[in-house]
Formats: sequence, structure tokens, C-alpha cells
Amino acid sequence: MIEVNELTKRYGGTTAVKDLTFTVRPGQVTGFLGPNGAGKSTTLRMILGLHEPTGGSVRVGGRAFRDRPRGLRHVGALLDAHDVHGGRSARAQLCALARSNRIPSSRVDEVLREVGLADVARRRVSGFSLGMKQRLGIASALLGDPPVLLFDEPLNGLDPEGVKWVRDLFRRLADEGRTVFVSSHLMSEMEHTADRLIVIGRGELIAAEGLAEFSARGTRQSVTVGTPAASALAKLLTAEGATVQTTGDALAVTGMTAVRVGEIAMEHRLPLHHLNARSASLEEAFMELTADSVQYLAGDPS
Repeated sequence: MIEVNELTKRYGGTTAVKDLTFTVRPGQVTGFLGPNGAGKSTTLRMILGLHEPTGGSVRVGGRAFRDRPRGLRHVGALLDAHDVHGGRSARAQLCALARSNRIPSSRVDEVLREVGLADVARRRVSGFSLGMKQRLGIASALLGDPPVLLFDEPLNGLDPEGVKWVRDLFRRLADEGRTVFVSSHLMSEMEHTADRLIVIGRGELIAAEGLAEFSARGTRQSVTVGTPAASALAKLLTAEGATVQTTGDALAVTGMTAVRVGEIAMEHRLPLHHLNARSASLEEAFMELTADSVQYLAGDPS
């Protein structure tokens, strides 16, 4: 378990993280979301004791991580796939980590096989692609068989097979009862992977809740309707304040519930072939709920 309590980090006059409080529990995949500059990487580094908080505290498994002499047995982390000595082979890199944490060398070969790098284990890391470096970073995180795992943008550079493998890996680790905390900008992958979300903006907490609950907070709900009386129904719905887009026999309705659409159709004896409510996607909810927290806002490309 990761327990963050009123965590704050200031750099001179800039506050990167402000009074963050949340808990990451075992047995589930928790996504860590926020716009660029939200303070996600700073928070992860404070969890690992790489940055000293200005205020507040972080406990991993009931203790500060820096108090653990052989940390890889307790927490595995991938923060930057490029943060590795390019002159070493993949196996040499993992062997050095294993020796420093008193992990048997046999474990090195196990994790190399698990991440798919066994055949290139003696190649220098400088010749690795980004996707291969990501796999090596994941191997480093798994090396000590820890109960807590943190990953910062672990899907960058991976091909579709690699993305699916990582998704399945996170699910398996959570099902084993481990704490899995994943920072990512890929909303589609978080929608497939995460059980719970921690969302921050400008260093402050926006949400700490289940994936479905967060998506439901988005207001961009819509209803799709199939009817041979599309024109007549569109006029009735528009008259009640809904926004309607018509394409042949299909209507896309916003600003009105599916129940009310059905009631209006029934009141006017208009036939319906289908009526489906659609909630906001994770990406739509995220964009809406973090709109005031975007630090680097691009201009309209048009």
C-alpha cells in the first residue's frame, strides 16, 4: 500500500505539488493521471525518496521507502527507460541491481525471459530501441519480486503486442495482491487497464475514485436513436431543448436522457428501432475535468 498524506513540494516560488492526500491499495491497478506539469513525476519521485518533500509524508508498506536497506525487495519502479548505462548489457545491468539488493542471480534470467529479452541479454543497452529499454526497465522493477510497483509512462515505444503484454502483466500483478501504480497519458489504455484513478492538476488532487465513477462525472452524455421517423422525432427533441444530429435514420442526442427520449417517442407514437445511452469516455471526462489545470495549452490549429 502507498499512503500519501498532505504531500507538498516547492521549488523556490513554484509549488509543484500541494497538499496531496491519497491511498493506492493492493489488489488493483491504479492509474495516475494529470496534464503535463501536473506534478505526477515529482510525486512518484517523492514516493521513492528521490526528492525530499517540502511538507507532508509518504509511506510505502507502512514505512518511508528510503528506510529500507534493500529497496527492490519492497518496491519496484520504472521512472525513465533511458536511465541506464548504455555500455552495459541488459544482463549486466540487472546483475548489478541484484547484487546490490542481495537478490539471487537466477532471478535475473527469470525476469529477462518474462519480459522477452532473453535472446538479447548480452547486447549493450545503447543498441536497444525505446521499446526494448521499456522492457528492461520493467524487468528491473520485477527483479526483487516486490509487493509494490510504480511505472511512469511504461507503454512509450511499445508495439501493439508489447502494449497488450504490459496490460496483461499489470492485471496479473494486481490479481496476485500487489499494489500497482501506473502514470500514463494514454487514456485508451487506462480505460482498459485501471480499476481506480488518482487524478491531479497543477499539483492538487482532482479525483481519487473508481474508473466508472470518474467517467460518469463527465457531462458529455449522449443518446443514440434509430427510428424511421427521424425527422419528426428530431423536431420534438429539439423543441424540448436537446441538441440533435441526424444521419439518415439515426439520431445523436445530447442534453436529454434516454428515458425522456423514449417517453417523447411513445407520446407521439413514433417507432424506435434502438435507443442507447452513452456515457462520456475516460478521455472526454479527463479533458473536461482537468480543463482548468492545463499548464501548456496549445492554440487552435484551425
